[in-house]
Amino acid sequence: MLFVVATPIGNLDDLTPRARDTLSRVDLIAAEDTRHTATLLRHFGIDTPSLSLHDHNEAARAEQVVQRLRAGENVALVSDAGTPLVSDPGFRLVRAVREAGIRVSPVPGACAAIAALSAAGLPSDRFVFEGFLPPKPAARRTRLKALATESRTLMFYESSHRIVEMLADAAEAFGADRPAVLAREITKRFETLLDGSLAELHERVMADKDQQRGEFVVLVEGASMDEDAALGEGRRLYELLSRELPPARAAKLAAEFSGAPRRALYGG
Repeated sequence: MLFVVATPIGNLDDLTPRARDTLSRVDLIAAEDTRHTATLLRHFGIDTPSLSLHDHNEAARAEQVVQRLRAGENVALVSDAGTPLVSDPGFRLVRAVREAGIRVSPVPGACAAIAALSAAGLPSDRFVFEGFLPPKPAARRTRLKALATESRTLMFYESSHRIVEMLADAAEAFGADRPAVLAREITKRFETLLDGSLAELHERVMADKDQQRGEFVVLVEGASMDEDAALGEGRRLYELLSRELPPARAAKLAAEFSGAPRRALYGG
């Protein structure tokens, strides 16, 4: 059997008893980074051998793991932190194992996105997990623009290198007043949850270097019915105006008349 095991995202005490027992009993642990996982295993006195399985070798490793499973061994899949496959490697392996007719069993535990959502105070009955946005500014803005009318709560992962730019782009795409929550270093010593509008969060992070450090989950409230209507009207106006005016000018006028964010109408 292949066990998909969630590991702590910061606080080692979040490793569940079942996860600890599973990692102790399997024949092999397939780990995103064996050096990182070794720290966790040493902490709990687990001496199970491990094998690296990451984005660059997953296709080849999947065949190797399937062969070992067919030979009767049990294998655990772990990522560096949290639940495997959630913005982490493992999809190809799990699919290959299931296609081989071998059972896959989840051992649930920590997940940064769900942990942040549970404490954010934003609507949680319907949500969309977007993972990491594209690192290049143009592609990131295009993706955010495409999500501007999404009515479900949006969840993103972001790194310390891009958090300031990401918040600025989100404010431009969704509107500066859109409510949001910035969750930083969840379960770790410097855990912080900031709430406010996207513009306010951008200003707070810009003004405090400490808030630019660590790992982030950004949660953005979905578009309201009023925002949906404004965006619909803005896009209709933009389509009409762009027949006679340059795109940037058409977007500026359409945004002024409709109240929709200009970036959601035109990405230039």
